[in-house]
Amino acid sequence: MTTIRGVANAAGSGGNGAKRPSVNLDDVSKTIIELLQHDGRKSYASIAQEVGLSEAAVRQRVQRLLDADVMQIVAVTDPLQVGFQRQAMVGLRVSGDMTSVADALTEMEEVSYVVTTAGSFDVLAEVVCENDAHLLELLTSRIRPLPGVTATETFVYLKLNKQLYNWGTR
Repeated sequence: MTTIRGVANAAGSGGNGAKRPSVNLDDVSKTIIELLQHDGRKSYASIAQEVGLSEAAVRQRVQRLLDADVMQIVAVTDPLQVGFQRQAMVGLRVSGDMTSVADALTEMEEVSYVVTTAGSFDVLAEVVCENDAHLLELLTSRIRPLPGVTATETFVYLKLNKQLYNWGTR
């Protein structure tokens, strides 16, 4: 199932540390985000009617939100239906600087999500692979050899029970 969703992404999309433009999240911007989280294909004209702005003003606000990495508007797909048979979450224990490991993971095409954590793991990375052989190659040849990685634990997904991006704003 392919759906279009506005994905709020407070952590940004690239992790490259580049300076992003500042955005004022007033009530109108929050409403725009929530409308796009519900339907990422919603027209600017329709949004404009709901928030009381012109279509051009809505277009400019959306562009500022995109440029500042406050949100992304993407097609969220079911990996199984687009040729990716294996998804997993990889927990990494790191000795030393966790940032360099997290940054290296963000550069890998198969890695869709990276977060630095507190607890049993220092970094979590979600990976999407074509099959088990691809996952094995990624783990053994590219993730485990990263400098600072001392241990990994892989949680293979058996079934995706829930995945939503409509948590709104605060």
